[in-house]
Amino acid sequence: MSNLKDTIEAGKFAVTGEIGPPKGVDLEKCLADAEHIKGKVVAVNVTDLQAAVMRIGSMAVSAKLIEKGIEPVYQLTCRDRNRLALQSDLLSAWALGIRNVLCLTGDHPSLGDHQSAKPVYDLDSVNLLKVASGLNGGHDMSGHELEGKPDFFLGAVVTPAADPIELQIIKMKKKIDAGAMFFQTQAIYEPAQFEAFMDRIQSFDVPVMAGIVLLKSAGMARFMNENVAGITVPDAMIEEIAGVKKADRKKKAVEIAVRIVDKVKPLCQGVHIMPLGWDELVPEIIEQASLS
Repeated sequence: MSNLKDTIEAGKFAVTGEIGPPKGVDLEKCLADAEHIKGKVVAVNVTDLQAAVMRIGSMAVSAKLIEKGIEPVYQLTCRDRNRLALQSDLLSAWALGIRNVLCLTGDHPSLGDHQSAKPVYDLDSVNLLKVASGLNGGHDMSGHELEGKPDFFLGAVVTPAADPIELQIIKMKKKIDAGAMFFQTQAIYEPAQFEAFMDRIQSFDVPVMAGIVLLKSAGMARFMNENVAGITVPDAMIEEIAGVKKADRKKKAVEIAVRIVDKVKPLCQGVHIMPLGWDELVPEIIEQASLS
């Protein structure tokens, strides 16, 4: 049973959070971050070697969240596994009680901390969705029947601020055809641009959760503008956070997040809040944005 699926299918506005597994086996802070938002969000994404940095696995952390009564969204990337391992990991995740899977291609190892690692990319996110849908249907990628099948709620990602946007829309349609049941977006900082994107995909009739990434500083905003494809933080917003004292940055981050949520809320079926370590602020955002 997926509470995220039930929430979205019931027409309720869904809110998800996100945590990043640690580089090591000490899960205390990671799990404490999840506890901050337990009961405030319907599910918590667990990143899979985000930015190609070696960390403890998303499946293990997802299983630990289940033990604590927190529903995970298990992120699975194609970067490090061939089709055998991807299918095996999906079946293993189901056996551990994981019901939501976000299918991703994954950042290239050249961006991470093991730059000499060989990328696999046996599949991409579209083909991973096809494979996971096939497992849901009771067969593996080679057509062999399974002894018991999963029933994953399958998600994918989309970047509404990509340029050109047409390529994102084409790929989004491919992901839907491959089995994507919901989408979480890259960070949204320009609600008008997001509204234009949502107008373009109205006919797709698929739930979309707008991505909300907390802005920690002007430096972070400039870095994302220069280095992260599909993210544009407006100059006025950068100036706004640049003029804030360090001690007041969290308050300003909440204020900006709430402002964005208020504008995108009528346009989509949920929001995905990525606090980047500031998990204790998520309940405040939820309260101020009337998302509880």
